Amino acid sequence: MVADPSTTETRAPHFDSLEQEAFLNLWRTYDRLHLIEEELFGRFELTPQQYNALRLLRGEGDHKLATLVLASRLVSRAPDITRLLDKLEERGLVERERPPDNRRMVLIGLTERGRNLLAELDEEVRSTHAKQLGHLSPEQLEQFILLLKAARRPHEEASSHWKPTV
Repeated sequence: MVADPSTTETRAPHFDSLEQEAFLNLWRTYDRLHLIEEELFGRFELTPQQYNALRLLRGEGDHKLATLVLASRLVSRAPDITRLLDKLEERGLVERERPPDNRRMVLIGLTERGRNLLAELDEEVRSTHAKQLGHLSPEQLEQFILLLKAARRPHEEASSHWKPTV
């Protein structure tokens, strides 16, 4: 028996729920957009997470951030922040400092070489974001941002730097 196309549901039948369909679409979208980002950062021998750490440090100006504060502000969780910072330090992009009054704390700062690399990346990152999402109107982007924040809100820790405020 052939299904009547006028009565066939347009939603793909291989999802168990609307939530599952939304989640899998989010995951697939991330995968497609992440490939574009990885290609850019790969040319500079960086991971997206390393770039994120460098970008956060640049935002601090001449101030340094404690390792755990930096880790808490990253877009995605970094279970091995020490190793991530080791690689950046080996390349001369960040420097570590132990305050004399608290030897257990490690402060991380961006080096001049790190600032130069970010300056070199700035336009390419903007171009990559335009390639990823520039086909959406400003109104669609605003709505998309609100929906993503709403989806994430109940799952963020209360102290998270990323906790949506609205």
